[in-house]
Amino acid sequence: MTATSPQPTTALERRYRRLLLAYPRKYRAARGDELLDVLLESADPGRTVPALREAWGLLMGGVRSRIVHLATGSAWQDGLHLGITAVAAANLAALLPYTGTMPLWTLLSALALLAVLRGRLPAAFLLTLVTGAKAVALAGGWQVFDLTLIPVHPSFLTDRALFADSDPFAVAFAHAVVLLGLLVLMSRRRRAPRTRSWWWPAAVVAVAWAGPHWMEEGTIFQLSLSRMAVETAALGLAVAGCSLARDHRWALASGIYLLVTSVELSVNADLLTRQHLAYWGVLTVLTLGAASAPFRRRRHCLD
Repeated sequence: MTATSPQPTTALERRYRRLLLAYPRKYRAARGDELLDVLLESADPGRTVPALREAWGLLMGGVRSRIVHLATGSAWQDGLHLGITAVAAANLAALLPYTGTMPLWTLLSALALLAVLRGRLPAAFLLTLVTGAKAVALAGGWQVFDLTLIPVHPSFLTDRALFADSDPFAVAFAHAVVLLGLLVLMSRRRRAPRTRSWWWPAAVVAVAWAGPHWMEEGTIFQLSLSRMAVETAALGLAVAGCSLARDHRWALASGIYLLVTSVELSVNADLLTRQHLAYWGVLTVLTLGAASAPFRRRRHCLD
């Protein structure tokens, strides 16, 4: 017979256990029962719901523990891998609305992102190289590998032709960043990169969606609110991670993504509006905030 953990016996205990799910699994295995006993002993008699301040403290403590738990291993290697993951997700988002027209290339791009997420670096490099060559050719109006009718019209998520507001250099640069990052990781690799979250595919769909629009009607180079919301949220989490863990890996990843975005904007310099500059400014401020957050925390501790 195998020993089984006792089932929660009260509503308060069940709710405490749900709140403790905010903590990493290893933390719960090592200290979860001890923490639960302390919570139950300090609770008022007859209480069935945790106090609001107590519940908030558990949730924030769990998030902080998860962030600190992620800040392990080589910071620059993990940050580099996270940065190229974000760029690979953006590369897939550019192709996703055209799945009905070019299913093979969208599938290969999705497999490239999957290989990056799972740390399969050689497979990710090969898939990114092939899909990158095809993407650059389409952006430039050339034909490689197979015949593709240009312009490539979307099947969902957007109403604009593929790379209608982009440039072969920007497309090549985005894929080159991923390829260079993979080469660096493969050359210095001591262990497989961290496996990334399955939330990345959901982010790809949001970035690929063209609406709702934030730009004025008639703006040639459009950026959607859904894309800006995902990017702002991700960089905001990077600031929080750098601040709580006093670690620069998320700042490095943010810098890589900002570099690719800056190149994308620079090739459309003649089409930029104040909204574009405000968008770039927000991403830049958040990236600088992530880079400086660990230093501010250290000075605060010294004071």
